[in-house]
Amino acid sequence: MNANETLRGNNWWQKVLYFYVDGFKSMTVGRTLWAIIILKIIIFFLIVKLAFFPDFLNSVAGNDEEKADYVRHEMGVDRK
Repeated sequence: MNANETLRGNNWWQKVLYFYVDGFKSMTVGRTLWAIIILKIIIFFLIVKLAFFPDFLNSVAGNDEEKADYVRHEMGVDRK
């Protein structure tokens, strides 16, 4: 951008937004690389969530009250 050109937008946030929007629009190889990066991140977090954070409470209890009782019991705060 030369010194005579001005950024689009009225305020600072719009200028920053349009700076990135215009930059991504003019990408060729970079757009493909960003798509691959985003796809890998989505796949990674899906695998991590499924592998390391299973829905354990659904296997232990059926409804919300039973789940709450189970958590209270495990924390040692049983209702009297």
